[in-house]
Amino acid sequence: MSASSAEFLGTKSDFHGFSRYDFEMSGRACIIVEPKTPAVGNPWILRARFFGHEPQADLALLNRGFYLAYCDVSNLFGSPKAMQLWDAFYDYVDREFFFAPKVVLEGMSRGGLPIYNWAALNPDKVACIYADAPVCDFKSWPMGHGDSKGSAGAWKACLEAYGFTEAEALSYNKNPIDNLAPLAKAGIPLLHVVGDADTVVPVHENTAILEARYKALGGSIEVIHKPGVEHHPHSLKDPKPIVDFILKHTIEKGKSAEATPSASKNHIHARGDYHNSYLKFKNEKKGHVAFMGGSITEMKGYRLMVETYLTNTFPETEFKFTEAGIASTCSTTGAFRLESDVLSKGPVDLFFVEFAVNDDQDAAHSEEACIRGMEGIIRHVRTQNPYADIVMTFFLNDQIRESLTQGKEPLTTRSHTMVAEHYGVSTIHLAAEATEQIVNGKLTWEVYGGVHPKPFGNRICTKMIESLFGDSWQQVKDLNASPVVRTLPNSISDFSYSQGRFIPLSEVKDLNGWTLATPDWKNISGSKRSNFTEIEMLSTEQAESTFGLSFTGSALGAYLVAGPDAGIIEVSIDGAPFKKYDTFHRYSKGLHYPRTIVFAYDLDDGEHKAIFKMSKETSSSGTAMRIMHLCGN
Repeated sequence: MSASSAEFLGTKSDFHGFSRYDFEMSGRACIIVEPKTPAVGNPWILRARFFGHEPQADLALLNRGFYLAYCDVSNLFGSPKAMQLWDAFYDYVDREFFFAPKVVLEGMSRGGLPIYNWAALNPDKVACIYADAPVCDFKSWPMGHGDSKGSAGAWKACLEAYGFTEAEALSYNKNPIDNLAPLAKAGIPLLHVVGDADTVVPVHENTAILEARYKALGGSIEVIHKPGVEHHPHSLKDPKPIVDFILKHTIEKGKSAEATPSASKNHIHARGDYHNSYLKFKNEKKGHVAFMGGSITEMKGYRLMVETYLTNTFPETEFKFTEAGIASTCSTTGAFRLESDVLSKGPVDLFFVEFAVNDDQDAAHSEEACIRGMEGIIRHVRTQNPYADIVMTFFLNDQIRESLTQGKEPLTTRSHTMVAEHYGVSTIHLAAEATEQIVNGKLTWEVYGGVHPKPFGNRICTKMIESLFGDSWQQVKDLNASPVVRTLPNSISDFSYSQGRFIPLSEVKDLNGWTLATPDWKNISGSKRSNFTEIEMLSTEQAESTFGLSFTGSALGAYLVAGPDAGIIEVSIDGAPFKKYDTFHRYSKGLHYPRTIVFAYDLDDGEHKAIFKMSKETSSSGTAMRIMHLCGN
């Protein structure tokens, strides 16, 4: 997927002919520069310090389709606080823009400290490192303990950033020159460009030590020496050696590794057949195909590949494709938004659903919650159209891959499989297929593409789906056969969201401190997603603000965006004592994050009254709540 399809927010300006976006995250300046034509897999550079200085290599890589990113960690000298900021920034761009899972780190001068320290903590997320006259030991600079000129002011700031006394700093053993083993083990290639006459960051106290130690660990490092050159100027007049190094370990590496993907049938679990959709597409030459899931469905990945496969297989058929992927959402949210986002567009003939990853890493659902959401979706689709064919796909993240590597079925795929087996729904266990190939040395996580797969990883999934359909469709002998009703068995859970719906916000009453309007996002801190910034929400920022709601059904929840100021809501249903629900999420620190909170799922199916009150307590920076929809079942 091109990250540009997920619109960047922030102040837009020009950076040497490219679109630059400036925004804040955790109170720190952040920048993303967008290439005119993104390269496959969305490779990117994370630059430390001195953004825009000697940009020749950056500009050349922007022209090759790289994104250029920056998160300000100035005056933190690679300290733990800086690492936390970069962790949050990496997580943000990974969730929002589907950048390559491995980033190119670039650091000039003191920027050497954060790039090496972050790489040591996250070696699996680094493609390669380009360091230019880098500080590799703060005892050299800014302390000036050896031959460096040092900097008294910068050294004071460095000690404050780490919380060290000078004695503690002298005994510190996690400077880049001391902490290379994780990088060497991960096989991260390094490139240094240095001025041999540098008296600010002397080569013999920094790069030379790092080079010798990295080679001793079996690591790969290239050093380009500039004879007679001091600390400045950085980079090279002709950046080709830098660019070639980065291309070799990113785009070119990916091209050489990506042959035609293979996919066994071991993890295609066919249940029932797909004759109904085949007959509909062949005979009526019309079909409604819908895709629901999180960011893996939203991105231009397997969904578009399957759409292309269907249009090529049925060239005379007029397809309506409903694309209902929303990043970060789980099966609970899916069950509540199914009616408005999919079923309202007409009966679905072929339905794809994908929530294994988000039920795991975003929602951290229990088995029961996974079943309530996924079963609700399946029952609701087939209640509307009892002829609907359904495919459930299981993608993977690091946790799912680790469990499968250990021979354990992850909670989310296990729970969703229970639903699939009960309803005769086929599953494409891409997670198991990819993990098996990785374990057997036929595939690498990098080539697959990470949580948001590269085209190669998405092609494996598509190939499995094509195999599933091909095996089923070739069995159709009679085009005049009647479609088969997919009968519904008894529910697994008495509380599945099989009648999930959004409750109109207009039904709330007795607003006290709440407003029903589009939030003034320009004056609200934190990053926002463009698909949520123009809609009306039920909002408050005031503690003890209240509203009421009368509703029918057995469940009540709220689909909201939870940002850095997300508060704790207290809810009383039918006069029961108030219960507290913290709306702040671990991904809310710098982002207004979409999530669904369920206040009750096991009510008697009937009429109820609820009172909502913002608590004075908070685990965030505020007491805000911004509700897009109330949810019922």
